[in-house]
Formats: sequence, C-alpha cells, structure tokens
Amino acid sequence: MPKTTAPSTFADSPDFVVSLARGLEIIKAFGIAGEGGVAHSNMRAADAMTLSEVAEKTGLARAVVRRFLYTLAELGYVTTDGKYFRLTAKILDLGFAYLSSFSLPKLAERFLEEVTLETKESSSASVLDGQEIVYVARVQTRRIMSVSLGIGSRLPAFCTSMGRVLLAHLPAEALQQYLKTAKFERFTEKTVVEAEALRKELNVVAKQGFALVDQELEIGLRSLAVPVFSGGGRAVAAINIGTQAARTTKGQLLQQFLPALRKAAKNISSCLGHL
Repeated sequence: MPKTTAPSTFADSPDFVVSLARGLEIIKAFGIAGEGGVAHSNMRAADAMTLSEVAEKTGLARAVVRRFLYTLAELGYVTTDGKYFRLTAKILDLGFAYLSSFSLPKLAERFLEEVTLETKESSSASVLDGQEIVYVARVQTRRIMSVSLGIGSRLPAFCTSMGRVLLAHLPAEALQQYLKTAKFERFTEKTVVEAEALRKELNVVAKQGFALVDQELEIGLRSLAVPVFSGGGRAVAAINIGTQAARTTKGQLLQQFLPALRKAAKNISSCLGHL
C-alpha cells in the first residue's frame, strides 16, 4: 500500500478499492513540490518525475507504478517522453466539478460583491481550461464589452488579464507547451500576438503578482487581475476588474482598484486553505 492510506476502518473493508487508492496516491505524488508546496522554476519535482521517483514517493513497486502511469497516459491525464512523466491540464477536470458546483464560485462571488461595491466596477472570477479562461463567477454593474459575459463564458487566455495571471503561474513545461500550440489572434492593434513577447509579459506578471491588460481584447476595455491560490500553493483561479479605458486610467486601476482586488484574492485563497 502507499505511504499515505485511508483510515484502517475503511482500508480493511471489503468495499475499499485498493487500486483506486493507489492511483490517487500516484496523482498526488506530482503535487509534492518545494517547501510549502509551491513549485519553483528551477525545480522539477512537481513538473516531471521518472517512474522510479514516483515509486519512491508513493512507496509502491515499480511494476505497479508503471501500470498506473501508462493507464493515466492512455486516458490523457499524464504525458511522457519515455523517461519523465508529468500531469496534463486534463487532471483539472477531476476537481473542476467541485469548484464550479460549490466552493470556488460561491466563495468568489461573496468577495467579488465587496470589490464591486467598493470600486463600482464589474468583477469576475475564472479558471484556466486549455487555451481559454472560463468564467465561474461574475458581479456586473454595467455592460462594458460588446459581448455579454456570464457564468460559463469563455475568452482566450493570452489577451485577457485573468488568462495572463493563470498562464504566468503554470509550470515551465506546461507554459512552453501552451506557447507552442496556442493560436494568437489579433483582436486590436494592441494585442500581443508573438509567443516570445507574451512570454516576457508573463514573466513580468509573475514577478509583480498582477496583470493589467490595456485594450488587447477589445478597444476601450481595460482589466486588472490577480491570482487565487489553493491550499497547496497552486494558482487555481484569477479574479479581475474590468473597466472602460475612457473612464479609468491605468494609474487609477493600480492605485485605487488593485488593493481591493488583492484583499479579495487573499480572502478567497484563505478560504481555500492557502496560508
């Protein structure tokens, strides 16, 4: 059995499925990163591991680990180059139902209401799904875009503030894969459509802890976003404020709205177990 098992009252039951427990242990092994559970760019532990490393972390035999890893790879939850294995973004599907049905949206909406009340601007929360962001919560004061946004709405990640925040916190390999495969459409003359230019912008976002996008998705629209973290230190969502460029300068966004947004993100992250 893995090093971490269910309580003996369940593990000893004939209804306890050992193979499922082992599979979950293998998946969780990839989340063991650096100190505090946060993966750093110079660390490989949470991004990719060899079969032997997974076996060591889980306490399972190599033969057992091999079967589970190749099963997960066949299902699309793991990818491998023949030596190293790493989780794919599809693994988020396992937790998305929970996030979208209860925890994250309800938590986010509660604190976004405070943000909108304080700033008098629309605010939203989203998660990353492939090359797009998906809205999971929104508090709207006025319509500021030509399209109507609501729960379930999708927008490209590369030219939105919430998308950039989430992309900036991807593991290095996942970000590299995104930059290779993403389709960059020019929505306005301000849209960043070169992969290397976007990478530089994401580096800035990661360092400063927020993303400010100025009229790249739609002329007249400015937005500011910050990340929301889970208990394991992973950026699981982003929240933002969207406003009209004619009404709010970039300086006003940073001086007046960023503190409110950061406070809300800290509160949501705390509720999700992030210290």
